Amino acid sequence: MSPLGRLYLVPLPLGLESDPGTVLPLATIEVAAGLKHFVAENARTARRLLGRLPLARPIQEIRFQELNEHTRPAELSGLLAPLLAGEDMGLVSEAGCPAIADPGSALVALAHAQDIIVVPLIGPSAILLALMASGLNGQAFAFHGYLPVDVGARAKAIHDLEIVSATSGATQLFMETPYRGDAMLAALLATAQPATCLVVAADLTLPTEMVTMRTIAEWRKGAVPSLASRPAVFALLASRPVTARGSKNVRRS
Repeated sequence: MSPLGRLYLVPLPLGLESDPGTVLPLATIEVAAGLKHFVAENARTARRLLGRLPLARPIQEIRFQELNEHTRPAELSGLLAPLLAGEDMGLVSEAGCPAIADPGSALVALAHAQDIIVVPLIGPSAILLALMASGLNGQAFAFHGYLPVDVGARAKAIHDLEIVSATSGATQLFMETPYRGDAMLAALLATAQPATCLVVAADLTLPTEMVTMRTIAEWRKGAVPSLASRPAVFALLASRPVTARGSKNVRRS
C-alpha cells in the first residue's frame, strides 16, 4: 500500500497587486511550486495567483479541484483521492490562509479522520494582520466571519458584539466582501456607541493598504474612506479608553 500524501495548507497573497516574494516565505513558495494537485475555493483565481510562483511545471499540468459553498458533503471524500494515492496536495483559499473563514476546514477535518498528515504553511492572514495593527486587545479576541446582510439583523449583530466586547474586554473581528464594505462601515457608524473603538483595515499587504483606528464619535466627525472594491476587516472594542484622538494609519514602507 502506498504511503499517504501530505495535505499542505498553502496561503496565497491577499491580492493580485501583492508580490508573492514579499508576503510568502521562500519555504512556502518552494512547497507550493512543487505541487501538482490543488483544492481551491475558485480554480480560476487559484491559477492566477499560483501562476505568479516559479512553478516546477506548466500551470496547465496542475490539477485543480474546487471546494466551495456548492460542494456537497458527499463529494468531499473524492477530493482526497490524490492523497490516498500517495500524492501530496495543496489546499488554497481565495486569498490568504486556507480553512480560515473558508470552506476548506471541512476537507482538513476529513484528512485528519483518514490519518493524513496536515501541514500548515506560513503566509498572510488578513484577520491577524488587522488585529496586529489595530491597537486593540490582542490577548482576547473573537472572529465572527461575515455579519448578516439584512439591515435589521446586521444592526442587532453589531449591538450584540458591543455587549460581548464591553463585558469580556475581547476585540471583536469580522470581515466584509469588497462590494459591501461601504454599507458595513455606514451601518457601524449608525449603530455603534460613540465611545466604541472601531478599526478599519483595507487592502492589507497591497500598495493601497490602510489601517485606521478611531472611536465611533471620531469616525462620525471626520472623512470616511471609500471601501468600494476593497477587501476589508473590521475590529471593534467597546468602551475602551482612547489616549490620542484622530486616526492611526499604518503603512508598510
